[in-house]
Amino acid sequence: MDIAKELLAGNRLALSKAITAIENEYEEATDIMRQLYPHTGHAYVLGITGPPGAGKSTMTEKVAKAYRDQGKTVGIIAVDPTSPFTGGAILGDRIRMNSLTLDEGVFIRSMGTRGSLGGLSHKTADAVKALDAFGKDIIIVETVGVGQSEVDIVKAADTTVVVLIPGMGDDIQAIKAGILEIGDLFTVNKSDLDGADKLVKEINMMLDLDSLMTDWRPPISKVVASRGEGIDLLLADVEKHRSYIEGNGELNRRRTKRAKDELLDILSAGIERRIKEHTEGRMDGFVESLKKRETDPYSLVSDLMGEMLK
Repeated sequence: MDIAKELLAGNRLALSKAITAIENEYEEATDIMRQLYPHTGHAYVLGITGPPGAGKSTMTEKVAKAYRDQGKTVGIIAVDPTSPFTGGAILGDRIRMNSLTLDEGVFIRSMGTRGSLGGLSHKTADAVKALDAFGKDIIIVETVGVGQSEVDIVKAADTTVVVLIPGMGDDIQAIKAGILEIGDLFTVNKSDLDGADKLVKEINMMLDLDSLMTDWRPPISKVVASRGEGIDLLLADVEKHRSYIEGNGELNRRRTKRAKDELLDILSAGIERRIKEHTEGRMDGFVESLKKRETDPYSLVSDLMGEMLK
C-alpha cells in the first residue's frame, strides 16, 4: 500500500497507518510526511488542555459534535499519559468518546507519551499534518496538564482552550503561570458545582495581573460538558478568537513561528540520531574516561563534533 497516496484519496486505514508510522518512528514516516506536506495548511487546530479530571474528553466530544452539526469534519488527537513503569498508555479517550466512533466525519486517535514528552511535540505536529492532508476541517489536540512539555504539544494549536473545574483549591495558583502562557480561552467545566463563580473571579484576577496582556483578553465561559450546556458559547468564543488572530496577522505569525520551531525540532532530532550512530559502541569508553578524569566532557564533545563535521 502506498500509504500517502491512499491517505490523500480518503482511505481511513491509510491515515491510521500513517499516524502509527509517525508515532513509532518507522523508516517510512519521513517519506510519508514528505508526500503529505504540500497538502497541509488548510485545517484549523484547536488545543484543549487542563489538569486531570477536568472533563476534557467529554468537552472534546461535545465540541466535536457541535462542529459536526455545522457540517465540518473533525480530527481528534488525544495525548494520553503513559505509565513510566509499564510503558502502557491509558488510551481511554476513544471509550469516553464512544458517541463519535460511528461518525465517518470524525477520526479519533490516542497517542501515548511513552515517558518521552519532549519528542512527542513533533510527533503530534506530524499527526496533525496527516489529519490536515486527509481533509479534516477542524483538528482538536487534547492533552493533560499544563507543564512545559504539554505547553510544547499545544503549540501545534491555533487556538488553545484551558479547561478548569471548581474545587481545585490552591492548585490554580500552582498552574497559573502555565495557563496564562498558553490560554487563549478559559472554560470552567462542571460549572453547576459550588465554587464555579469563585473560580471565574480567580481567573479574572490572574488575567488582571498579567503584564503581557494584549488587546485580546481571554474570555471565560461556564460549561457543563456532560449535559452539553455552554458548548455553543464556547464555540462562539473560538470563532471570535479565530477572527481576531486572522484579522491582525497573529495567526500568520503563530504559524510562521511553528514552522521555524518544527524545522529546528526535526534538525535537532536528526543530529541526535547521527550522533548516536557515530558514537555507537564507544559511549561506555567515553564515560569511563570521564569518570577517571582522563578527559573532560567539553573537550570530548569538541573532538566528536570535529570528527563528524569532517
